[in-house]
Amino acid sequence: MALAPWIRRRYEYLLEHFGEEEFGRDDAYKILYERFGDTKEQVSRILSDLRKNGYLTRRVSIEDRRVNIYKLIRKKEVVSRGNLEAILKKAADIIRTSVDYRYILILLFLKRISDKWKEECETMINKLVEEGIPEDIAREEVRNSEEYHKIAIPEEFLWDNIREDVDKLPERLSGAIKKIAELNPELKGIFDTVEFISFTMNRENLEILHQLVELFSSVDLSEVSSDVLGDAYEWVLKYFAPQRAKEGEVYTPREVIRLLVKIMRPKPGDEVYDPAAGSGGMLIESYRYVKERYGEDARKLFLYGQERNHVTYGLCKMNLIIHDIDGAVIELGDSLLHPKIRERGVPKKFDIVIANPPWNQDGYDEKTLKKGEFWEKRFEFGFPPKQSADWAWIQHMLYSAKDNGRVGIVIDNGALFRGGREKRIRAKIVEKDWVDTVILLPEKLFYNTGAPGAIIIFNKKKPDGRKGKILFINASQEYEKHPDVRRLNILSERNIANIVDAYEKFENEEGFCRVVDIEEIRENDYNLNVTLYVYPEVEYEEIDVEKEWTEIKRIDEELKEVDRKIEEYLRMIG
Repeated sequence: MALAPWIRRRYEYLLEHFGEEEFGRDDAYKILYERFGDTKEQVSRILSDLRKNGYLTRRVSIEDRRVNIYKLIRKKEVVSRGNLEAILKKAADIIRTSVDYRYILILLFLKRISDKWKEECETMINKLVEEGIPEDIAREEVRNSEEYHKIAIPEEFLWDNIREDVDKLPERLSGAIKKIAELNPELKGIFDTVEFISFTMNRENLEILHQLVELFSSVDLSEVSSDVLGDAYEWVLKYFAPQRAKEGEVYTPREVIRLLVKIMRPKPGDEVYDPAAGSGGMLIESYRYVKERYGEDARKLFLYGQERNHVTYGLCKMNLIIHDIDGAVIELGDSLLHPKIRERGVPKKFDIVIANPPWNQDGYDEKTLKKGEFWEKRFEFGFPPKQSADWAWIQHMLYSAKDNGRVGIVIDNGALFRGGREKRIRAKIVEKDWVDTVILLPEKLFYNTGAPGAIIIFNKKKPDGRKGKILFINASQEYEKHPDVRRLNILSERNIANIVDAYEKFENEEGFCRVVDIEEIRENDYNLNVTLYVYPEVEYEEIDVEKEWTEIKRIDEELKEVDRKIEEYLRMIG
């Protein structure tokens, strides 16, 4: 059972003074009265609650059996996935739709790094004491040196110190995020997305902030695994996705990302790039995939991304840190015009390039793209129409892949068959024999559109058995109903496994997948619409005509008998 936030504050304050030394009720009262103004009755309740919840032991004094002697127990509550999700649901209820969900994420992040800072302190202090250094000297050394901490935080800006003065909470939070960002350059961009002082000029928002801070204060996040905490972060993004979709924000369902990553099969040593990084889902799922299969060798996976929206850029960096992923290179900027990740002065090449860029993005015609950098090499197959940048994204991603690299993109289904400029680009890429697989996804997977969407897999160096051919997978029937959102569908693990299995086998399966020679693609004028090559089998129910006709005649005779009886009853009452 979690302690009430106000009791937890007293518990932590008593720990600072007594540690694990014994003390009496009067000793506790003196300290808590001076610090919080607590009465003797309140102190009795505090000690009682601490004892009931396993934070305190009690024994009777040998000298005076009327006196109780107490001893605190250093204890951290185990925060499970369910506990954390329940807290986030409460946070979502608190802000409803009136406040940006980023405030939940920033506070979750601040609480995590603050709790980790304290845990690092205790670990290093104990280590130094074991090495023979006096505890007071070790404590002073660890608290005042950045080298013992993954993220540098001035002690005055630790979570519990920030929340001490309720009236100055917005100013303390603003000061904390500013100072922490100054001390940790890798956090640049994370805190630029919120402003606590202007946010709380509204009294209602001030109360919301107080409630959120107290809510997160009820848990210790120091020992929560990065997987659990990362899932919590993703839960917030997913929970608010329907609302944000109405405002134009794109959220890629995680099962779609899992499908793409399982097809791409990243491994240790690979360099993975997402030029439309969003909140980092593609990169994080790539890391998870490698970690599940190769353990700690996942640290040898190199992740890169670029995002043009500064708010989403901050969310991406924070998401990676929450997932305990170090060393990812994330840049802020427009990938189509100014690719920022470079090597020897030119855009870097990668083993795997994956993305779900904005579909049918407007405003990237020839005139605009020629204002960007390295356009001659990146858009060698031509320029897309002004109303859709789909094939600009594809060309940028193909250019960004190494000579033996692979590309996976989630794209609007219309990109597969639209004519004009897009068809001319599509034809040239098909003739390069880089298109490996085209997958038609089920409809209603995405929060911002009911359109089905597609995945295109490109391979710049196909194995011999796949050369000159393209695999088409019609996965339009591979879905289940969304458990929470009635109008949506999802890809289950079984659905994902079926699609990945078809991709790897590269064989024909009636109504589901088909290997097509490029010659047939030419004959169809480079149309890559999946339903042109694979159409799901329609199951027809076999009907026994004679049996059904006999049944109809029987029902007809029964109806005649009913009519006869009704007429008879009417005559009787007439």
